[in-house]
Amino acid sequence: MGESVNFKEFKMQVCKRSVYCGLVDEKFLDKEISLVGWVNKRRDHGNLIFIDLRDNTGIMQLVLNPENSQEVINLAKDIRAEFVICVEGKVRKRSANAVNEKMKTGKFELIVNELQILNRAKTLPYQLEEADNVEADLRLKYRYLDLRRKKMFDLFKLRSDVTFLIRQYFNSKNFLEIETPILSKSTPEGARDFLVPSRLQIGKFYALPQSPQIYKQLLMASGMDKYFQLAKCFRDEDFRSNRQPEFTQLDMEMSFVQESDVMGVVEGLVKLIFEKIFNKTLRLPFSQYSYDEVFQRFGTDKPDFRFGLEIKDITSLFESTKLKFLESVVEGGGKVGALFVKERDFSRSELSNWEKFAKEKLGASGLLYIKITDGQKLESPVSKFLPTNFASEVQKLIPDTKTSGTIFIVADEFTKAWEVLGSLRLELGKKLNLIDKDEFNFSWIIDFPLLEWDEKDKRWFAVHHPFTSPKGDIDKKNIKDIRARAYDLVCNGEELGGGSVRVHDSKVQKQIFDILGIDQKEAKEKFGFLLEAQDLGFPPHGGFALGLDRLIMLLGKTDSIRDVIAFPKMQSGICPMMQTPSFVDKKQLKELGIKLK
Repeated sequence: MGESVNFKEFKMQVCKRSVYCGLVDEKFLDKEISLVGWVNKRRDHGNLIFIDLRDNTGIMQLVLNPENSQEVINLAKDIRAEFVICVEGKVRKRSANAVNEKMKTGKFELIVNELQILNRAKTLPYQLEEADNVEADLRLKYRYLDLRRKKMFDLFKLRSDVTFLIRQYFNSKNFLEIETPILSKSTPEGARDFLVPSRLQIGKFYALPQSPQIYKQLLMASGMDKYFQLAKCFRDEDFRSNRQPEFTQLDMEMSFVQESDVMGVVEGLVKLIFEKIFNKTLRLPFSQYSYDEVFQRFGTDKPDFRFGLEIKDITSLFESTKLKFLESVVEGGGKVGALFVKERDFSRSELSNWEKFAKEKLGASGLLYIKITDGQKLESPVSKFLPTNFASEVQKLIPDTKTSGTIFIVADEFTKAWEVLGSLRLELGKKLNLIDKDEFNFSWIIDFPLLEWDEKDKRWFAVHHPFTSPKGDIDKKNIKDIRARAYDLVCNGEELGGGSVRVHDSKVQKQIFDILGIDQKEAKEKFGFLLEAQDLGFPPHGGFALGLDRLIMLLGKTDSIRDVIAFPKMQSGICPMMQTPSFVDKKQLKELGIKLK
């Protein structure tokens, strides 16, 4: 026989909630109400039991007193955290010395006269209040527990509010919300596709869309004029800290527009979000910077403008030097870049750690430092190799060195050296608390290269995608100098989204395909429908895609994109909760015409 069960504990008529826990206030005083939720905490004071009952609006204190119901006390004796219960009782004011000012409901308590245990909870795999210190794989295995926390609820409430505003905004601008297919076609460029085998067309595969890019261009060819959707996108690429194999982007496209038209619509949306969510007014338009300028200053195309510490080119100081490793870099056409940390005297161990970080984490061949005191005295492992006028000469390139501080120097091929310095700059900004975490600094990065050379594959690739329109004519003799009609929205060191004016002329599209090594046969096979559309009345058009997950991560001031996706994957691509990906039955594979090696 099983254990005896109190019928009252599981009676079918579950009490109906009168109000949410966090919304109990003066108007409920001395009234009978019903509450439901999870037990956040239970405190037993002999016969008197206190329970903090929680739902997604907050916490309400319950008082269980034998004077009201001994049966309730008996039932509550084995209640513990995360039991799901329903209670009925009367609201009263707490005594003055028991008021909790940190809680919205801290002035009130519920004297319970009816209690139902709707569901019991075993000992949890981890305590919810300690979740931030729990390994990520354990949190994701029990994601439904992780999502019970107020911090997580608030993030998804923010996400819901933002998506509602997005739909309102685009509707007011006469955009049509149109869904595009998930089962699509595999096309070259970009990341690897996720493939889906077809049972009805054995040997053929669909691809999950990396973005709705081609579909939205075809919608412009259809005369839809203004389109948007909150689109699911899929990319089978190696994971990074803030990437997931499936993600959501706000996708939009407009016909007969210039760059400024698209950027203006995006700015209006961001402004609305900040006004409605944070009651803050953003200044429009956002600043614009060329790709070349920001890379020269910050070593990245998504700079964080919230602090200074810009990269300085000091190559000229080492054109005649006794330092062989610098001499070889300069003679080989490389560059010497520097970051000056003003009025910061690093210890030897700190300098050693920064050098280790640059080499092991950033792939630098080395990190040189020079300490400067009062703009004159130099301290460095290479001090004796520096010219006697180094202090005065460096001040011409870095005026701040007239004070005291530390110069960090990296020498290498230009792009690599600047990328290392850019990453080092960000780490210094975080570790030295140079960043104002309450600031949101939006800007546009424009004038990207249209194409970039891949030394490994010995071929050109599109920086954005092969449908981005070039600025002016395509000069095949100076491919690296061709600029794109593209624009990225950057905030606080994150690329939130990007877009471009698209190619609408089939002749220009063919020129780009030729440079990318996509011959006529492959172009027809992969993009024939788009090329045909370009010859059947294709309007000039442009668009934008904004990473919704990244935007919510930024607005919610959390460091991980996983925090704002309900059921994300681990860095290995595994979902510990659902145990996906998983093996499938051989019968299913046979139906698809697939045999595993």
